[in-house]
Amino acid sequence: MTEQAGGDPLFQSQDPIFNRKELLHVGHVPEEDRIVGRDDEIQSVAAEVGAITRGDPPNNVMIYGKTGTGKSLISRHVATRARDAADDNEIGCGVLYVDCSEANTETRATRQLALSLADQTGYDQHIPVRGVGTMEYYQHIWSILEDCFDSVIVILDEIDKLDNSNILMQLSRAREARKTDAYIGVIGISNKVQYRETLDERIDSSFGHRELFFHPYDAAQLREIMRNRQDAFQPGVLEDGTIELCAALAAKKHGDARKAIEILKEAGELARRTASESVSERHIKQAQEVAEINRIEELTSGATAHAKLALYALASCIVTGDRETYKTREIYERYADICELVATDPITENGLYRQLKEQAFLGVIESEKTGGGRSQGSYLLHRLVTDPKHIVKAVRRDDSLEELPPYDKLADSTDSTRGRVDLSSFS
Repeated sequence: MTEQAGGDPLFQSQDPIFNRKELLHVGHVPEEDRIVGRDDEIQSVAAEVGAITRGDPPNNVMIYGKTGTGKSLISRHVATRARDAADDNEIGCGVLYVDCSEANTETRATRQLALSLADQTGYDQHIPVRGVGTMEYYQHIWSILEDCFDSVIVILDEIDKLDNSNILMQLSRAREARKTDAYIGVIGISNKVQYRETLDERIDSSFGHRELFFHPYDAAQLREIMRNRQDAFQPGVLEDGTIELCAALAAKKHGDARKAIEILKEAGELARRTASESVSERHIKQAQEVAEINRIEELTSGATAHAKLALYALASCIVTGDRETYKTREIYERYADICELVATDPITENGLYRQLKEQAFLGVIESEKTGGGRSQGSYLLHRLVTDPKHIVKAVRRDDSLEELPPYDKLADSTDSTRGRVDLSSFS
């Protein structure tokens, strides 16, 4: 029987399932020997920012890759090692991290940078958290950098979520504009490979960044990542085969290490909630479904409503049809019907194609070019990489799309003779 904390029967002194739960937290940066399958990526990022450790200007770098490929982990790991190496060389180096999905405006991002710098240095001037403009935060940033640092590495995670990219020009030109003598290296992180195309030409030129691409983990790497986190659990709690199953499910779906870890954590939570003494394959399978819906919701969180409707249309085609793959034209016809259902004007078929292309890069769908013979030419076939019901549940979490039919009603919404949505069933 587990000992109670401080004699209070409500609390246990020891978690029956978890030992070091922090190893399963998304923001946790593990020790170097726990980082698996990213030696080349570590070397590549270090090559771009390493000059900062010698008192020289670093390169700016953009890192692209699907969710869970280690972009944030490796950026923070390399930046921390660069800071320590610079300190050994008596060079004052700082590391700043901004999650742009939360600090999604220039004002919020610069405020976070200024407050973080103040925390690291004991800055004695008051930095207001509201009621001041962006430029005042910049002034605090330049002042702290000038007084306390020779260099700084700024990590802008999910940089594509910023409402504008002016911060890139401000940071990359700060020394040239004599706002500070400190060298500033920026690591931008995005899962949207087209991000550079959205940059103003002036900003793109000023930023002058190198580009790196991270590929998904394979099953063997995911197994090793999971094994390196086994001590997050109490000894003997993980049943045989759970690590292998967790890695196999993640590799089959998306190669996303973050979600593999989330599955393992959720499985532990399920075991604890059901008073189980161990984490079994059954818990892993249940947790995988929860994690997959969360993954889709996260990947589509910054997408337009039309991108979500495109995914919903493909899911609808699969649920109500007899195939796993559909042409862009077939998806567009279903999408147009669904737009009518939610009283939204549809975008063009070419616009829908671009939305599907973006979702293919994110790993929500797979698109394959194929030929239909001499009379049809070539065309794209699209398929989901997850269960259609996960797409439906994730999309319907969007408040503006709540009126879409739930998963179990999709089959009833289709006229089998024409393959079109019967809108009358929702009136």
